[in-house]
Amino acid sequence: MDNKFILLVEDNPDDELLAKRALKKNSISSELVVVRDGQEAIEYLFSEGQYDGRDASVLPYVIFLDLKLPKLDGIDVLKRIRADGRTSMIPVVVLTSSNEESDIINCYKYGANSFICKPVDFEQFVEASRQMGAYWLSLNITPVGLN
Repeated sequence: MDNKFILLVEDNPDDELLAKRALKKNSISSELVVVRDGQEAIEYLFSEGQYDGRDASVLPYVIFLDLKLPKLDGIDVLKRIRADGRTSMIPVVVLTSSNEESDIINCYKYGANSFICKPVDFEQFVEASRQMGAYWLSLNITPVGLN
């Protein structure tokens, strides 16, 4: 898991801190790269704007994507990820507080690999993070060349 890193697209600092604490508590040693809005996620993934010059061939092993984001919402980020051959096969886990049926349908319609409603309780969040880390970083197999 040493070269596998997670891209967390999350605008809420409290949820970001919870994610970091949960990954640490679960001994998930993968690097966590955090971007705080949809536009920043696109710039990071495609080495644009403030990330111009970043090696665009170095991609996250999995993206944890919030839906309710400033500047560009999660659905639009998901559409952009899936529309580009460089990023189209990166697993995207929608991690959101929404449990609206329309959000679930749209996420799968536009290529999400998973939809998880964020647990509010810290211990439940830790357990969900443990399961997500174990699955997406240890059990799941991605195509050769993705990472």
